[in-house]
Amino acid sequence: MRWTPGKRSENLRDLRGASGGAKLGVGGTVILLVLSLVFGKDLLSGLGQGSAIPGAQSGRSSSPEEERLVDFVSFVLDDTEAVWTQVFSRTGQRYPAPVLTVFTDSVRSGCGVGESAMGPFYCPADRTAYIDLGFYRELKARFGAPGDFAQAYVLAHEIGHHVQNVLGTERRLRQLQAARPGEKNALSVKMELQADCFAGVWAHSTQKRDLLEAGDVEEALRAASAIGDDRLQKAATGRVNPETWTHGSSAQRVAWFKRGMQGGRVEDCDTFAEGSP
Repeated sequence: MRWTPGKRSENLRDLRGASGGAKLGVGGTVILLVLSLVFGKDLLSGLGQGSAIPGAQSGRSSSPEEERLVDFVSFVLDDTEAVWTQVFSRTGQRYPAPVLTVFTDSVRSGCGVGESAMGPFYCPADRTAYIDLGFYRELKARFGAPGDFAQAYVLAHEIGHHVQNVLGTERRLRQLQAARPGEKNALSVKMELQADCFAGVWAHSTQKRDLLEAGDVEEALRAASAIGDDRLQKAATGRVNPETWTHGSSAQRVAWFKRGMQGGRVEDCDTFAEGSP
C-alpha cells in the first residue's frame, strides 16, 4: 500500500507497555475462538467484562519496525476517518471519528478488560477500537496472511463496527438477539459480514485514489479467508459446524469484502436483507 509516515493521528491512543489485567497472550486467540465455535458459546466476550485493573508500566522497549507499524495503523485510521466523513456527508450526516487504542497484552476498555487473546475488537460503549500489534504477527505466522493491506483490512473491519454503532445497527442487533436467542449466532454472522463489507467500501476508495500496489487486494482477501469460521474449525477439530459460527465462512467473508470494494456503496452492504447469507 502506498503511504507516507506523518504526524500520528489525534485519535490514536498508545498504551503499549501498560497492563490492564491478566495476560493470556495473542496465541490464545485461536484456542478460545475454536472452543467458542465447538461449544456454541462465546468465550471471548466474557474476557472483556471483568473489573478494570489499574495499568502499570512494563518497561518494554519498542523496535523501529514496531514504531513504523504504529505509524501505519495511524495512517489507516486517519484515512478511514476521511473516507467515512465523506460517505456520511452525502446524506447530511456527521461522522464522529472513533479512537484507536494500541496496547500490549491487556487493556481497560468501556466494555471491561480486553485481552490480546480476544484479537482486535471494537467497544461500542467508548467508541474505541483496540489492537495488540502482536496480532499482526499471528496473522502472518499462524494464519498465513502477511502484508500491509491485510493489516489494513483488519483495522478497517473494526472501524466498520464503529460505523454500525453510529448508524444504530449494533443496538438493533442486540435487541434482535435478545428477542430471538435461537438466532444469536446467525445474527452475529450478519453483523460481522457487514463490517467486512464496510471494510471493502473503504478499500474501494483507496483503489480509486491509486493507493494500492500489486498484490494488495490479494493480501486482504487472503486475510479474510484465513479467519473464516469454517477454516478455523476444520484446522482445530477436523469438523465444521455452521450453527456455531459467529463471523462467517471464509467464502462469505471474502464475498462481502469484495462486494463492498467493487461498489463502494453502503447500500450494497445490507447483510440483514432477506436472502443474504
